[in-house]
Order: sequence, then structure tokens, then C-alpha cells
Amino acid sequence: MFSKACQYAIRATTLIAMEGRDGKRMGLQEIADRTGSPKAFTAKVLQQLVHAGILDSVKGPHGGFDLPPAKAMRVKLIHIVRAIDCDSVYRGCGMGLATCNDLKPCPLHDQFQRIRNELRSMLETTDIHELSFGLKEGLTFLKR
Repeated sequence: MFSKACQYAIRATTLIAMEGRDGKRMGLQEIADRTGSPKAFTAKVLQQLVHAGILDSVKGPHGGFDLPPAKAMRVKLIHIVRAIDCDSVYRGCGMGLATCNDLKPCPLHDQFQRIRNELRSMLETTDIHELSFGLKEGLTFLKR
């Protein structure tokens, strides 16, 4: 459903928000290690998130990436998806047809449209602070 980059972005942002609850910044290597993501790819994704205003970044020996709780409450999953995948999750045919719309639907069109609408609702209402809570409490995991 989401690109690999978007999956890494959601994992990394959730982890950074969890550490941000304790006022901590995270370095690139630690983020990559704890999310199971390749370091170079993680660096690229994190820079996209900083550029989009989702994460804060400080350079230097005491630098790193940060997402304080107040900001994490305002960051919805949709912000991350848009920053990394644009709106590709809402486009395209469920059966891979080049042309699929309400006028010329594929056999899955109506069901796929309902799923997309539910996905949009979930992305627009779920914030990163909420996701980081389960992680902090040990109820959810980023890597197996």
C-alpha cells in the first residue's frame, strides 16, 4: 500500500516522537538500527521529513532529529504519506488498469474506492503522538 520509503518514514517518525516525549534527540545511526532501515535510505527519508516541516533537525555533536510531543499531536499520518508518497495511495486502479474511473470502472472499483476512503479517514485522524504511546508502553513494535 505504501512505498518502502513511506513505511520507513512512519517508523522513524514514530520512534523519534517516542524519544521526544523524554526530550531526547536521535541520531541517524540509532534511528536506522532501531527501525531496521538502511542508514543511507533512512537519511534521505529523514531529510524529506525535515524539509516538509514534520521533523526538527539540529546539526552538531549534540544534534539529531526531534519531534516534541506538542508537535507530534499535530502531525497526522497523512502529513508523512504526502511528504513521501504524495497522493499515490489514492490513485490507480485496484486491478492495475490504465483507465479506471466512475464512468469506466473495473470489477473492483467500488470496493477499492470504499477502502481508499477508509484509509484516508484513518490517515487524517491518526497522529504520531498516539502511535508513539503504544511504542513507549511496549504494546507495539517497529521491528521484529
